[in-house]
Amino acid sequence: MTPAERLARLRLIRTPHVGPVSWHQLMQRFGSGEAALDALPDLVLRGGAGKARIASTEVAEREFARAAELGARHIFSDEPDYSPLLREVEGAPPVIVVRGDTAMLRRPCVAIVGARNASAIACRFARQLAADLVARDVTVVSGLARGVDTAAHIGALGGSTVGVIASGIDIAFPPENAALQEKIAADQLLIAEQPPGSEPLARHFPSRNRIIAGLAHGTVVIEAAPRSGSLITARRAGDYGREVMAVPGSPLDPRAQGCNLLIREGATLIQTVDDVIEAVGSIDARMVREPARRYTAVPACGDAGDGERRTVIDLLGPTPVAVDELVRQSGQAAATVQLVLLELELAGRIERHAGARVSRV
Repeated sequence: MTPAERLARLRLIRTPHVGPVSWHQLMQRFGSGEAALDALPDLVLRGGAGKARIASTEVAEREFARAAELGARHIFSDEPDYSPLLREVEGAPPVIVVRGDTAMLRRPCVAIVGARNASAIACRFARQLAADLVARDVTVVSGLARGVDTAAHIGALGGSTVGVIASGIDIAFPPENAALQEKIAADQLLIAEQPPGSEPLARHFPSRNRIIAGLAHGTVVIEAAPRSGSLITARRAGDYGREVMAVPGSPLDPRAQGCNLLIREGATLIQTVDDVIEAVGSIDARMVREPARRYTAVPACGDAGDGERRTVIDLLGPTPVAVDELVRQSGQAAATVQLVLLELELAGRIERHAGARVSRV
């Protein structure tokens, strides 16, 4: 990949209203970041907005330079060091910023997540489970949060562990994990989706959770409330076809309700490392194949007409709806509907949700 193409790809994902799904669609339609940038103003105009606010060359150059200063680097989704498992998921990050050894992603990976206010026994279990997993040459993935995440990383330090953070690669959150985060970056692997210098905003955590689930063959949940980030990670893992595992707890402990709910819904009950190995060992080998994603410009399906565009817009509302449902109800070709949605997203008029759903802004 040429430096100019790398610069164009980074500018594309840092442009307002260009998300992971629209980035991949643009790359598939136009074949390169440079061609997609050239086409962006016209697409935004057709989506009903005015002038496109494309990220400048200077912004992208500064980001590359800052990452280099930190000893980090950018990896795009079709480059060899990018996780094959993560590449397969819907809305995979077009680019990640990493510090450390990406070879850890070539081993079997298991995510361990759980409550920030975890009990002492839960943290002990997470620490021991992580140590037992790395002793079996499994990489432990977690989110460097307080509680279970921290315990899992500490337990895995003797082997291989991957920390996925919701901030820039140079920002430690929570602050008390700064030393642990630096150790993981220096000796293991640290991954961020946000640009260096980004603070960990609330909207970044669900995005971080999807990466954790996408990197792993399976996700183990140890203590989680019914409405928590850990359950979001587990449900994403299920959406991706990965194994969902949970450690049971007392029904009298609110922190165990999420895990017990997952088990009731079909998650694998976990008590020992052998349970985890047995669960993830049955994963189809095709899930870990090395995909050969290459972006090549495809013949355009043609521009959507005003009538077709209006039909799709009229079907949209504030409640998320599946794209497949829009195709069925509009009676239009899937490619046409996808093109209209792409134009609307670039214009800031729709929002994408998990499960290939969209809603009108």
